[in-house]
Amino acid sequence: MEKFYYEIPSINRKEEAIAYIKEFYEFKSDIHGTGGLQRFLDNYEGWLDKLQEDYKRIANEEKVPARTYFLIRSSDNRIIGMINIRLALNEKLKKFGGHIGYSIRPTERGKGYNKINLYLGLKVCQEYKIDKVLMDADKDNPASWKTMEALGGVNVREFFDEENSHCIVKDYEINVNESIKNNSNIYEQMIEQLDL
Repeated sequence: MEKFYYEIPSINRKEEAIAYIKEFYEFKSDIHGTGGLQRFLDNYEGWLDKLQEDYKRIANEEKVPARTYFLIRSSDNRIIGMINIRLALNEKLKKFGGHIGYSIRPTERGKGYNKINLYLGLKVCQEYKIDKVLMDADKDNPASWKTMEALGGVNVREFFDEENSHCIVKDYEINVNESIKNNSNIYEQMIEQLDL
């Protein structure tokens, strides 16, 4: 059985992190949950500084505090996915975006890895006393919203988003403690370590 863990981005993963983003471009795939890494391909160190600022930020209507992690597969020490967890929500994020953005690299999709990614993300939320997670996904991205549903996500709204994605968006709520309790027998055995 494969094992996974979260790692806080560091300079040690520079080349691999840049290759992660380039894979999305190669596959013409949307990029989510990277803490803006795609805007820092020529300034990875600046991105690491940004992540520190994100973490220490006081929530306001422009920006909120957040944590970004690499999802690492233990067997080959490879970045399989990423996740960006907003530790507070402003009014804008309550309407669009929610607490979590995530991704799995295109060459590793279809293996169920985003479920362990979301499970670990919910464990982070639990550490930060976030009881209910809000998330969304484009309706034409069933891999994402089916992941939310697999972890107990309840579809609370569908709407056409004219401002951001210009498509139908599905909003979900996940009860963090309930999801972890109901899914621990599946995913705890897949966690290598959890140093948040």
